[in-house]
Amino acid sequence: MTSFEASAAGSQREGDRRPGPLNAITDVAGVRVGHHTDLAQATGTTVVLFGGGAVAAVDVRGAAPGTRETDLLQPENAVSHIHALLLSGGSAYGLDAAGGVMRYLEERSVGFGVGEGRVVPIVPGAVLFDLGRGGNFGGRPDASFGYRAAENARTGPVGQGNVGAGTGAVVGVLKGGVGTASTVLDDGSVVGALVALNAAGQVFSPTTGRLYAEHLELAGEFAGPLPPVDLGLLPPADLPRPGQNTTLGLVAVNRTLGKAQALKVAQMAQDGLPRSIWPVHTLFDGDVVFSAATGGPPVETPGDLSRLGTVAADTLARAVVHGVLNARTLGRWPAYREAASRPSPP
Repeated sequence: MTSFEASAAGSQREGDRRPGPLNAITDVAGVRVGHHTDLAQATGTTVVLFGGGAVAAVDVRGAAPGTRETDLLQPENAVSHIHALLLSGGSAYGLDAAGGVMRYLEERSVGFGVGEGRVVPIVPGAVLFDLGRGGNFGGRPDASFGYRAAENARTGPVGQGNVGAGTGAVVGVLKGGVGTASTVLDDGSVVGALVALNAAGQVFSPTTGRLYAEHLELAGEFAGPLPPVDLGLLPPADLPRPGQNTTLGLVAVNRTLGKAQALKVAQMAQDGLPRSIWPVHTLFDGDVVFSAATGGPPVETPGDLSRLGTVAADTLARAVVHGVLNARTLGRWPAYREAASRPSPP
């Protein structure tokens, strides 16, 4: 048996993996998450801060992405560490929120040193489409959203559902939102995931009404068997238009990775989306998944790296489920829990 086969087989053993204490991306040392939410405009911004910086990478699969500072994450480019990550509503307008994150970090002298005590904070980001879901197409995040989200960043529990970048997010005919999860492995590795779920596809089976990824549950985290949504009670939905969706994700690990290794983790983690959403990576989506390594034992074997990527995909899929389960109804988009609790028609 090869080292990869041994790792893959080992990852399936009962007791090999469990949720972290918070079951959130903040179980990874050095990660803080903050939201700024505008409920009136149904939009918001989520910021992840990395104490000491993080080696990062990105994998883009959707056909309509909105991103910033992602080219520098490629393995051949010079900058190796990022200081924060932005996930935001507002479509391309929402990229303005990154300026507020940069100002927050610059005020604290956090960034890439350029001499004479000056810094340039490295803040990659990605945005999703939620314009007009609060009734005002002009209601969108700006630099103040990024600054306030950075101010709100904490190491504790992470708000989920209709918060931050998930405030106006939808998924198919249901309300989407922010979700998070973590996995602790028997070697001490911690993998955390954060997602802002705004997909054109569905998260439940059209034949059973059950969530695609609920079988990945660890330690009863989804509060037991989930009733299926009643498809006959869901309101009709307009067909998605190109560029009006996108799922944004981040996986973080407490390991030391090179940029090429981080890229492989991001690529494998992206597979968590097709485990939990169908269809995915369409012409209507701008799906983007980042990875970040905050430091710790180095990854020295292909089997170890492959195991981390495999666990990252499952953890991201579980974060999608938490985003669905924590969402609350917005306008004509019902929450999954609400649709599932309705009585069946006579």
